[in-house]
Amino acid sequence: MIDPKKIPQHVAIIMDGNGRWATKRGLPKMAGHIAGAKSIDDVIEAAHGCGVKVLTLYMFSTENWKRPRKEIEALFKLLEQKLTEKAAKLGEHNIRLMTTGRTDELPAAAQEILRKVIDMTRHNTGMILNFALNYGSRREIIEAVRAVTKDVLDGRTKVEDINEENFSGYLSTRGLPDPDLLIRTSGEHRISNFLLWQISYAEIYITEKLWPDFKKGDFLKAIEEYQRRERRFGG
Repeated sequence: MIDPKKIPQHVAIIMDGNGRWATKRGLPKMAGHIAGAKSIDDVIEAAHGCGVKVLTLYMFSTENWKRPRKEIEALFKLLEQKLTEKAAKLGEHNIRLMTTGRTDELPAAAQEILRKVIDMTRHNTGMILNFALNYGSRREIIEAVRAVTKDVLDGRTKVEDINEENFSGYLSTRGLPDPDLLIRTSGEHRISNFLLWQISYAEIYITEKLWPDFKKGDFLKAIEEYQRRERRFGG
């Protein structure tokens, strides 16, 4: 049973296993991505329904550019299609879309639909749906260090004033609470260059289920497991 008083503010998910799901069924890899998109719908509904404030989904990493060009093109076409279809529903549920990562390097059509939906939902005050797109945590931290260094050189801040709190303001997740719960599907036990700074004290939940098989009930099961844990933050 979910305790409404112990809902994690921020849930982040590494959505893994689309390709393996398709291979197990003798289907092309893209069939796994299409099935995975349905799981995204399920999880957004579940997170919104139980009161999560921020849901971050690892949609496309900086390393994913190594995939075949046709697969990458199809992935962004799927993103464009789904955002076009779901934009109105985000508005109905008062969900605000934002992105984390270098979206300026995405295909032009994907950038356009992202800008459109972000603009449409910018005044929504409910759950924040954060897509990590063209995101890599190491690059994010390096870019933050460069920005801090520039501010020091330009006299806008002092070296001795840099601390964890204000350094977080240089990251692409600035303004968001750190994740309380990190979910990874497909049974892999690694972080995959995802929110390395932000998940310092996140509870980690790993399931053997491949992402297309991860549904609303599985998300709620992860929330229940989170609520059974005692968070000590190193204490």
